[in-house]
Amino acid sequence: MIDATLHPDRLFPADPATRAIARSLFAKVEHMPIVSPHGHTDPTWWGDNPSFSNAADLFVIPDHYVVRMLVSQGVPFEDLGVGAATDPRAVWRRFAAHYHLFAATPSRLWLDHAFQTVFGLTQRLSETTADMFYDAIGAALATEACKPRALYDRFGIEAIATTDSALDDLAHHRAVRDSDWSGRVVPTYRPDACVDPEFDGFTDNLARLGEITGCDTTTWAGYLDAHRARRACFIELGATATDHGHPTAATLDLPQDEAAALFARVSRNAGAPGDAEAFRAQMLTEMARMSVDDGLVMQLHAGSSRNHSDMVHARYGRDRGFDIPARTDFTGGLRPLLNAVGMDSRLTLILFTLDESTYARELAPLAGAYPCLRLGPPWWFHDSYEGMLRFRERVTETAGFANTAGFNDDTRALCSIPARHDVARRVDCAFLAQQVVTHRLSEEEAHALIPDLTTGLAKKAYNL
Repeated sequence: MIDATLHPDRLFPADPATRAIARSLFAKVEHMPIVSPHGHTDPTWWGDNPSFSNAADLFVIPDHYVVRMLVSQGVPFEDLGVGAATDPRAVWRRFAAHYHLFAATPSRLWLDHAFQTVFGLTQRLSETTADMFYDAIGAALATEACKPRALYDRFGIEAIATTDSALDDLAHHRAVRDSDWSGRVVPTYRPDACVDPEFDGFTDNLARLGEITGCDTTTWAGYLDAHRARRACFIELGATATDHGHPTAATLDLPQDEAAALFARVSRNAGAPGDAEAFRAQMLTEMARMSVDDGLVMQLHAGSSRNHSDMVHARYGRDRGFDIPARTDFTGGLRPLLNAVGMDSRLTLILFTLDESTYARELAPLAGAYPCLRLGPPWWFHDSYEGMLRFRERVTETAGFANTAGFNDDTRALCSIPARHDVARRVDCAFLAQQVVTHRLSEEEAHALIPDLTTGLAKKAYNL
């Protein structure tokens, strides 16, 4: 069996002098609380505080990073517990037998970190150790110490945001609010189901939005009022942000009569080619105006061709690892929105992309000019050591640090949260150490900056 104990200097620079500075910076922030302002943990965990059932349900089945890698190597979804009832121990054994596939990936960093720091397992997961891991994790999950709220406290989480549909009843957030637990869990308004005419069941979703709010969602004015009403409900339960998963960064600012006519077409499934994209674009500007009024921070996750495989989407549903990066035009796409409200100090719009080619060419110059813009950290495929370094290298010299939004883990996998923040802190310490040894920053400046990169910028950007 292979010893997989985490090295204390992992991800730090190899040069001894630079590594010493990185160590010093990391010592300052290693144990700072975790602020997780954007993620996809299940609100049921926080509202009901259930026990996790087994290792496969915790680490494999809900994690699209894990599932997509195994599927890419020919493992059927059904063998991973997706789309079929499968013995969880068999799922785990299949995962363990293929664990070598994750070498040099961020998933391997996160998983090894969780195995060691949460469950005390320091050997390498493999076909040989699969049952030992499964049994040890299962025994731990049966204890109160591994329930979601206990893990929240154990991980040192200060605040965490879930991502919730505009149609969600938010019952679990109310349960948290009404409990005697002190954890801060807030919802995030994700209106895609009622904003994207290509979303499954769009017209039914509009009707449901009207039922929930009592607004007439057959009219443009009533539809906008329904969004305002739902946003107010989210704010009542602590929400500080919205999130928009659009395929592009396109925005429009149509005259209201033209916007109303566009809504009338898409709401009747009578849209012409291009109407769906036009409506999404118009709604980003409408949501920005609403944010000016109610203070919710906007997040735009653009540049993802979501559910790329029609077969996988039809057979296994959304979010199965088939979101693929696509070219994104931020400079032209955002111009209508920015001309409408981009200079308004009441708006904060955090931009995320999977198109790294836009970092230095578009995103950093935009954020370095418009007061409403902040740059979100690398996500999905770029939420990695190299991805984070590329982001810092290409963005910082134009936008600085203050025009970025810190780090968020953007995860469904609860036990990966401290691992992801550990990686981000180490990368930022390594980046600042390099700035110091090349005499672009003093060591005192680096020590002053690192707490902001760790939590301060995220708190500020998300009003937390």
